[in-house]
Amino acid sequence: MTYVVTDNCIRCKYTDCVEVCPVDCFYEGENFLVINPDECIDCGVCEPECPAEAIKADTEPGLDKWLKLNAEYAQVWPNITVKKEPMEGYKDMDGVSGKLETYFSEKPGSGD
Repeated sequence: MTYVVTDNCIRCKYTDCVEVCPVDCFYEGENFLVINPDECIDCGVCEPECPAEAIKADTEPGLDKWLKLNAEYAQVWPNITVKKEPMEGYKDMDGVSGKLETYFSEKPGSGD
């Protein structure tokens, strides 16, 4: 088992989760975070820290595409371990459906 970041993180990008991760397995894209499933130790401390409830255990049904996306971008985006401010307009984007298809960016973030 691992944890994955799902669509509600897109264009919100709260980073409360990165500070509590004991193994620093979060990686930052321009408007989204991912968890490296090979580094995640399944401790679950990040899940309750996400205000957008975008972090899920990969044992929940329907998360295969998110596991694949997290694994792929964790290989190319920079590591992030320090909390930052959420994205501008994050309150308006929280809960918006179809974020992956409409807003997802493959560009890397700035990292720490």
